[in-house]
Amino acid sequence: MADQNSENQEALKKIKDLIKDEKVAMLTTISPEGKLMSRPMHTQEVKLDKEEFWFITEKDTEKYRDIGHNSAVNLAYSGSSYVSISGTAEFVQDEDKKKEYWNKIVEKVLNASADDPNVILVKVKPEIAEYWESGLNVKTVKEFVKKMASSNSIEEENELKDTVYFDEKSR
Repeated sequence: MADQNSENQEALKKIKDLIKDEKVAMLTTISPEGKLMSRPMHTQEVKLDKEEFWFITEKDTEKYRDIGHNSAVNLAYSGSSYVSISGTAEFVQDEDKKKEYWNKIVEKVLNASADDPNVILVKVKPEIAEYWESGLNVKTVKEFVKKMASSNSIEEENELKDTVYFDEKSR
C-alpha cells in the first residue's frame, strides 16, 4: 500500500508540474441538448492534495446552465505538455474564497465586483487525468486507488501518454 501511495503522490506532483505555468484551462461542459461546449477559464487555484480545481464564473452564462444540468466536465491544459482532466463540477458560494481569488483581471473580464451575487465559484473534483509530455515517451499507466487486474492490452503498452485515476469509480 505504501508503494501505491507514493506512486499516487508522484503522479499528482507530475500533473501539478505539467500545468503549473498554464493559467487557462479549456472547460468542456455538456449542454442540456447533449452538445459539448468548451470555453477558456482562468484557473484560480489547483489543490491536488484535496483534488480540487477552482474557477470563477457568473450565473447568467451557458456554462452555469450546462453544469447545473450535467455536472460532468473536462479540463484541458495545453502548453509545453498536454493534460486532460475529467471530473465533476459544483458551484460554491464562499464569499471569503471569492475575495481571495478576486483581482483586477477577473473584475475586467466579468465586468463585476466580488460582491456581485451573480458571481460564483466553480470547484472541479477530478476523477481521471491523462497527460502527454511533449517530446518524451511517458511511463506506464498509473492508477490511484488499486491496480486493475488485466491482461496486457494495447493501452498498457502505450508509451505516448499516461493515465491517472483519482478513484476506482472512474475506471
